[in-house]
Amino acid sequence: MLKKIVIISVILGVFSVFPNLVFARMVSVTGDDVNLRSGPGTNYSVKWKYGSGLPLRVLKQQGKWIKVQDFENDTGWLHKSLVANTGHMVVKVNKDKNKKINIRSGPGTNYKIVGKAYYGVVFKTVKQQKGWAQVKHESGVTGWVKRTLLWGF
Repeated sequence: MLKKIVIISVILGVFSVFPNLVFARMVSVTGDDVNLRSGPGTNYSVKWKYGSGLPLRVLKQQGKWIKVQDFENDTGWLHKSLVANTGHMVVKVNKDKNKKINIRSGPGTNYKIVGKAYYGVVFKTVKQQKGWAQVKHESGVTGWVKRTLLWGF
């Protein structure tokens, strides 16, 4: 019991010294043409525009702004009202190649291919199991993709 109290005290102490510390929390963009900014405010320049559903890793929070990283390791700031905790994934393989990944009817390579997707395509996450993710594209295509081909949550 004493060991648990010490561990909890250490954790609380870390947060009091480093209040902006965030542990690998993931979020996704909630609108189209969302501005990724170079700093935490609207007076900072726009680095990129993100589309709906793009998953992002939260690196830091400053007031109502969060510093995020995308699947290509680009970083910048978004107002936290522009993200949600809804799971999304993006195809992270075959950059600069004219090659698609398979979307299957079940969680395994023995299942029928129901669709294909290029690098950068975003999906809503339905569920995950045994190294596979069931995903749904905005077009309505639903299927399973090998988890190692995707980035997000």
